[in-house]
Amino acid sequence: MLPIPQRVLQVVGSPTHAFWADLSRLYAADCARALGDRVDFRYAWIEPGGWRLPVSLAPADIAAAPLQAPAGAIAQIAQWGMEGVLPQLFCEAGMTDYRALWSVLGLPYLGNASATMAIAARKDWARALVQAAGVAIPPGQVLTQPQTPHIVPPAVVKPATADNSTGVEFVADWAGYDRAIAQAFAHSPAVLVEAYIPLGREVRCGLMADGETLQVLPLEEYQVDNATHPIRRPEDKLRRDDTGQLHLAAKDGIKAWMVDRDDPLTAIVGEAARKCHHALGCRSYSLFDFRVDPAGQPYFLEAGLYCSFSPQSVLVTMAAAAGIDLLQADHV
Repeated sequence: MLPIPQRVLQVVGSPTHAFWADLSRLYAADCARALGDRVDFRYAWIEPGGWRLPVSLAPADIAAAPLQAPAGAIAQIAQWGMEGVLPQLFCEAGMTDYRALWSVLGLPYLGNASATMAIAARKDWARALVQAAGVAIPPGQVLTQPQTPHIVPPAVVKPATADNSTGVEFVADWAGYDRAIAQAFAHSPAVLVEAYIPLGREVRCGLMADGETLQVLPLEEYQVDNATHPIRRPEDKLRRDDTGQLHLAAKDGIKAWMVDRDDPLTAIVGEAARKCHHALGCRSYSLFDFRVDPAGQPYFLEAGLYCSFSPQSVLVTMAAAAGIDLLQADHV
């Protein structure tokens, strides 16, 4: 576990896309509500045209903060005497380039290093590394245009560089490939086609470093079935209400739930997750999704190596199920 700095800069928004900015603000604002009375938060809001330094993450406060060039904002941040940075950017540039920036500026940041995030952002790279470490992966193929798939359906087609199931499609037969691949290429220059693993269960495993020990947290299981809901879709993870506000859909106890700590699957998946953690060079914590076939064999699907320290974030929920309060002021 790591001590929480007393003065923390939350970096929020997105330099590339409004959707990622909305998701970022959702988590960061929830984190601020949970920890704001114990941590002195300041905010840097990143958007395509520059940076803002708002007094809070309320939309009105963000809009009221002057838009300025990065150099000017960084100079002002330097005067604040921040002790650490909590990156809350979920677009690819935010998870990689903007994390590297804090290293250059000499500000420690919570979470995995920019190089590790860059690997995890490419699903094909991550699966190659974990396979080399001895973790089972679905048979697959990486496509660039104009290549065509040779994986016999059923299969799952996904952009190599998108999150939250964006552009992911289940393909039941050869006729379904054209539309699914075109959709995936709309989100990424590379497309991953994986053989569909018949469903036993689908789970996410979280690990937390405590010194040299990697603790396996209780699993989160997802609602899927072979007949009517073979894969998780974007609407299983995020939704917008009638006002356009973004919300988490997988927190209702129906689409996702915590697995009993004594479930034998926890140890099996946990061992595979440890191999993934080391293979990708993770630090502090990690999260991995696995498809488990009817025989109980887990297959690596992808890595999600971030934690917002919001009460709704997966790692915090998993830790709570293990009796660990990650939102305590003396540790994360």
